[in-house]
Amino acid sequence: MEKREIVKEKKQSLTLMDLLLTAVLLAAGAVLKFFVGSFINFFGMKPNFVIAMYCMAIVLIRPKVIYSLIIGILAGGICQFFPGTPYLNFASEAAGALCMGLLILLPSKSKSTATISAAIKTFVSTVISGGLYTVLLFVFIKSDPSAMVAYVPIVLGTATLNAIIVGLLYLPLMKVLKKELPIKDDAKTETTEAPAEKAE
Repeated sequence: MEKREIVKEKKQSLTLMDLLLTAVLLAAGAVLKFFVGSFINFFGMKPNFVIAMYCMAIVLIRPKVIYSLIIGILAGGICQFFPGTPYLNFASEAAGALCMGLLILLPSKSKSTATISAAIKTFVSTVISGGLYTVLLFVFIKSDPSAMVAYVPIVLGTATLNAIIVGLLYLPLMKVLKKELPIKDDAKTETTEAPAEKAE
């Protein structure tokens, strides 16, 4: 039996649904950060809902890398409305979103690992974002680089919480949006061929 090939059409631009979904998730991230984020604090570690939501948006709509970067810049703009160091978020969120945009190019091996993959990608992207923010903070604001060590557990803890949020919401949102899980083509082909082989 000939192998059935699955042809994927490359996404050229964001659809209206993609834009609306991104806007809703970023808005939700801002609201959650404002009303909930200030109350959740585990020894200095708290979820950054803005990062979690732009990671969620990128992993759901799977845009081209340039659009991921734009989403990160928009997220950085949203962060300007919250207390903190101005303008640094533009660079840190752009870096985090760019990292996420590159990581989604790596498909999952199977459906069972799709959630874990989304969570790991969120963790790495949050570490990139938080790490860059910390470095920029000490370069432009604080003078003692050795104090950066204290920020390491905070960045890692925040990345862990963000990964859990995305991991929990990923599959339910994929089902609601009726999107296909991004898994390797060979895994899809094997699944497609299995019934035919059984019939033989």
